[in-house]
This record gives sequence, C-alpha cells and structure tokens, in this order.
Amino acid sequence: MPDTSKKCEVVVVSGPSGVGKSTICKEVVKRLKNVYLSISMTTRPRSKSETHGQDYWFISKQEFQERINKGLLLEYAEVFGHLYGTPKDKIDQALQAGKTVILEIDVQGAKQAKTTYQDAVMIFILPPSAKVLAERMNSRSREDVQKAKERLDEAGGEIAAAWQYYPHMVINEDLQQAVEEVIQIIQKEL
Repeated sequence: MPDTSKKCEVVVVSGPSGVGKSTICKEVVKRLKNVYLSISMTTRPRSKSETHGQDYWFISKQEFQERINKGLLLEYAEVFGHLYGTPKDKIDQALQAGKTVILEIDVQGAKQAKTTYQDAVMIFILPPSAKVLAERMNSRSREDVQKAKERLDEAGGEIAAAWQYYPHMVINEDLQQAVEEVIQIIQKEL
C-alpha cells in the first residue's frame, strides 16, 4: 500500500515545441528509479518517426471527445488545431504504485494539472535563444513552414507565461547539463 502521507510526487515539465522536453524527460526516466513518464493522447497525425503508445496515444477526435465527456483526462487543450490530453487512469495507477510521475505537457495543460496536484513540481525548459529554437524546430521537419512559424510565435507567449507559473527554469543549451539540472530539482523537491 502506498504511503499516502507523502507529498504528491508529480513533476510537470513544459517548454516550447522543439526545446528538447521529450529528450530530457526520457533521459531523466533512464537515470532515476521508480519514475513513470506519462504518455499524452493526441488527435494530430502520427509522423513516420513516432510510435503509437510510446510517443503519444494517437486517437480520433471522436474518441478524444468521449474521454472528455467521461472525465477520463487529467488535462487537455487544443494546440494548433489538434487536441492533446493526459489519460487520468494511467497517472492514478502510477501514483498508487508509489511512482514519481512526470507529465510532459504544455503550459495550458500544466495549469489544469496544478489544480489537481497542487504540490506538483513545475519545471520549464527554455531554449538558449530564439534563434537556436528556430533552428531546432526546422531540423525536426515534422511540419510545413507556416506551422513552424506558428509554433515559434507561440513559444514567446509560453515563455512569458512560464515566469508566472514555473518556479524552476532550465536552459537547454547543453543536453547533459539540462538533464542533470532537472534531476537535481526533482531530487531536491521530492
């Protein structure tokens, strides 16, 4: 039986698209014990490099709406015309098993998750500069130029909001250093 007197062990990691959140989170999970990395659901099309159930749960808009109606999502948001959300049952199972849960979600979703998990550790990943972020986004070549421009424009708003909601900011200039900083924050806070 898990120790319910323990502080909530939820870590929220956010940052603009292309900043390296996924890579950092996957490295943190490799290095820390007893950690569950939440897999989000999305209605966006899967890219050739992504695996269903590993990178995202790719579902239809109808399935997503049914999950909203049944209250099965911890948080959800529409981002660039696609729905993204966190399946609540998977989070509950991991927490009941005594695991630390990492939620890799956007700022909108993070605000919703924070209302449920008020003790959540909030970490925002920043790019070293807007130029570097643009280069990283272009190198992913997952979308057309217009979509990439929209994501870059959105990044400024996310970064501005982050200063208000996230007590921990990590600049991803050097991947290994960023991973170490995130691990140190998690170990200190939890």
